[in-house]
Amino acid sequence: MLATELIRIKRDGRALSPAQIDTFVRGLADSSWSDAQAASMAMAIFVNGMSDTETAGLTRAMSRSGEWLDWSVADLPGPILDKHSTGGVGDKVSLMLAPIVSACGGYVPMISGRGLGHTGGTLDKLGSIPGYQLTPDLDRLTHALRVSGCAIVGASGALAPADRRLYAIRDVTATVESIPLITASILSKKLAAGLDGLVMDVKTGNGAFAADLPAARQLATSLVDVADEAGLTTRAWITDMNQVLGRTCGNALEVRECVDILTGAPGDTRLLEATRMLSAELLLIGRLDPTLDAALAHVDAVLRDGRAAEAWARMVHALGGPSDLVERLSIHLPDAPVRRPALASRAGWITRIATRDIGLLVVELGGGRRHVADAIDVRVGLSEVVAIGQRVEMGDTLAIVHAADDAAAAAASERLAGLIEIGDAACSAAPVLIERIGG
Repeated sequence: MLATELIRIKRDGRALSPAQIDTFVRGLADSSWSDAQAASMAMAIFVNGMSDTETAGLTRAMSRSGEWLDWSVADLPGPILDKHSTGGVGDKVSLMLAPIVSACGGYVPMISGRGLGHTGGTLDKLGSIPGYQLTPDLDRLTHALRVSGCAIVGASGALAPADRRLYAIRDVTATVESIPLITASILSKKLAAGLDGLVMDVKTGNGAFAADLPAARQLATSLVDVADEAGLTTRAWITDMNQVLGRTCGNALEVRECVDILTGAPGDTRLLEATRMLSAELLLIGRLDPTLDAALAHVDAVLRDGRAAEAWARMVHALGGPSDLVERLSIHLPDAPVRRPALASRAGWITRIATRDIGLLVVELGGGRRHVADAIDVRVGLSEVVAIGQRVEMGDTLAIVHAADDAAAAAASERLAGLIEIGDAACSAAPVLIERIGG
């Protein structure tokens, strides 16, 4: 069937049959559909949605559009586990979770993505590490898993290629926030990755694609139900994204924050809480610990004794990065040439943060993409970002802007002051862990 006819069906709000979905996915994979046609279908799905049956069919078709990984031949002595986030600002949990879970006995071939819209991408963060191979071949990926227990990489051209193309198109066509497309994109890669278990971090709030709790529940339920139907044990946590997660946003800055925590520095409470719980869920799914309390204690132990940091260092080196990244972080990670603080105009308490706008500000600094082919400046971003409920005095730092030049730093600093509200009354942030779905 012609691409235009399939687009017309979905444009008019009708359901696509399994055969029609297969045709669409095949057109993505073999490029017989143009970018314009693929974008039109993405918009039609965004506007009119998909039924559960259509979403499951799209997920399966995209997972079958390329190779499947079979870890049984690698004879890894532990469960194959993974985690995925629906995207947020400053969301760096994956960078710590993978080495934590591997240090606890799991194997984590984490297939990650680049930034979408205002959200940062795990691959873009790792791209700040010199030499790190974001899309290694299967032999190198397997080697990294054997020596470190984890490998955070991008999907190769052979793994779910239909999603790889659609993912890039969605990023620049305002079709990111679609539950069927998000579900199919995430799970197609996870199914093809040969996992034994998956935990999902579904963000909600003004910095998330699911802006309110009902939307987040709908997305989390879609992910868990479609995954379970496909035979992949999955649990989800809905987490708060009404502020930057951690103290940084921007690629190299986030890597630095994570390595500091892995090596014993005090970490942001909310970031640690989310990381501990999502890691513990995977230990339960993989039957590496019998209870949640035992799993959380296991996580704390590998952070405290350095095993998680060692797993991170081995992973980076196995994937082509420097062997001494942890010890010489300031030498290997690039710094932006200009730093400028954004200052509080009055005293009070931080009452609200326009998180999505902060993510877009990082994109405008060069830390994200406006177009598919854009290069990213991994140096830029924000550090020392304040948190909701924090007390500030007039002239205190709300965040430090890291920019490529003085003009960009000045503009970002001025704009940032308007994205962080200061009130007269003390307040507290919502809990970072909101609700558990599945299991």
